[in-house]
Amino acid sequence: MIAPILRGIAFAGAGLASAGTGLWLTLAPVLAADAPPQSARSAAEIMDILMWNREPVGGPFALTDQAGHQRTDKEFRGRLMLVYFGFTTCPDVCPTDLQAIGLVLDKLGRDDDQVQPIFITVDPERDTSAHLADYVPMFHPRLIGLTGNLDAIRKVADAYKVYFARVPLKDGADYTVDHTAYIYLMDREGNYLGFFPPGTSADRMVEIIRPRLEH
Repeated sequence: MIAPILRGIAFAGAGLASAGTGLWLTLAPVLAADAPPQSARSAAEIMDILMWNREPVGGPFALTDQAGHQRTDKEFRGRLMLVYFGFTTCPDVCPTDLQAIGLVLDKLGRDDDQVQPIFITVDPERDTSAHLADYVPMFHPRLIGLTGNLDAIRKVADAYKVYFARVPLKDGADYTVDHTAYIYLMDREGNYLGFFPPGTSADRMVEIIRPRLEH
């Protein structure tokens, strides 16, 4: 049985970190279904899943935070989660969206403790706990950065329907990471509510989040 759809939520701009496409999206739980491996999917296919709620999104994780401590999704029950996948050397979209997440918490004021922001790296080779410890405080003191081995990151990314791929640069000496850049909104039980595309303003996110907070 599919739960009732929460209609009337308009977002704009979604896709790869380096590209955007306008869309209309509703927030809704989805019917559980078997999902093919993430590696077999394109960014466009993933966006289709998220837009039309074709499969479950989200799931358990056990990763390492910027202080070197293991953290699991169960620690955040009772709070909404804003979950974002990116990498610290991302030149534009990631820092812009993380800054927006930080502004959301500031705008929520005394209610900010009901929302937990989480940044999960898609570049664990470079984004160690020590590196995240220098990076995440630039956006908000309550932002948690998570890393782990590539298999663990891939498993969480698959659950959240995140596309990412390592791309060598022209000189062959370095690489970047292509990835979908959505901010996932999860409820107090860790269930998927919907996503904010890249470039969504803090004011728009607060407009969606505030009605879900306890008063």
